[in-house]
Amino acid sequence: MAAHRQAAAADARSFDALVADARLLPPPRPFRDALARGHALIAEVKRRSPSKGELAPDLVPGVLAKAYEAGGAACLSVLTDAEFFGALPTDLGEARAACEVPVLRKDFTVSERDVCDARIMGADAVLLIAAALSDDELSRFGAVARGLGLATLVEVHTEHELERALAAGADLIGVNQRDLTTFVVDDRLAARLREHIPDGVVTVAESGIRDGSDVTRLFAAGYDAVLVGESLVTSPDPTAAVRQMLRGAS
Repeated sequence: MAAHRQAAAADARSFDALVADARLLPPPRPFRDALARGHALIAEVKRRSPSKGELAPDLVPGVLAKAYEAGGAACLSVLTDAEFFGALPTDLGEARAACEVPVLRKDFTVSERDVCDARIMGADAVLLIAAALSDDELSRFGAVARGLGLATLVEVHTEHELERALAAGADLIGVNQRDLTTFVVDDRLAARLREHIPDGVVTVAESGIRDGSDVTRLFAAGYDAVLVGESLVTSPDPTAAVRQMLRGAS
């Protein structure tokens, strides 16, 4: 976060010009609607992570996107951070061009310009991490996203963060079961927080999802969707892995 905030502070590009460029693009694909149907899986394109190291450094985004879509993934999540997650600048665009499903830019959004960049690179949704943003930033960045037609996935880890997200108007909330300080996964957290999320909010469970039994359990707890990264990106057959996770949950 510190690295991204430092880069944002040095970014002298015109915000108005970025908005104008973003509005020239075709309308985004309906990310939130794709999840609101329920029993949806967001499959992640991720080369590495700070906690697990190299996962799939040589992945081909377009090939992986097609494999996920063939398996039944409703959406994609594409990491775009280069320094800490090893992403290439072209990863998101290549993945989106190879499939028909909506795509989330998964990165550390710390400014309005980051939101514009997400749309310009082709994203249909942007991630806002409640733990890393102030109440004002959650509201402002969400407003910019709505103005560009982007869905906003607001990620929370505690009940207090959930309250802040709802107060900022979030209608798409992801509950990350991984503690951002210790990296420990609490696989009961999503179920606990789901009880506090009101009707009308689309819900996504994240982290610690290893197999179909985890997916089935989270859908039974009331989640509309799950986001799965490591278990899919390291699979020798991503299409079969997505199908296996969704089997029995529909």
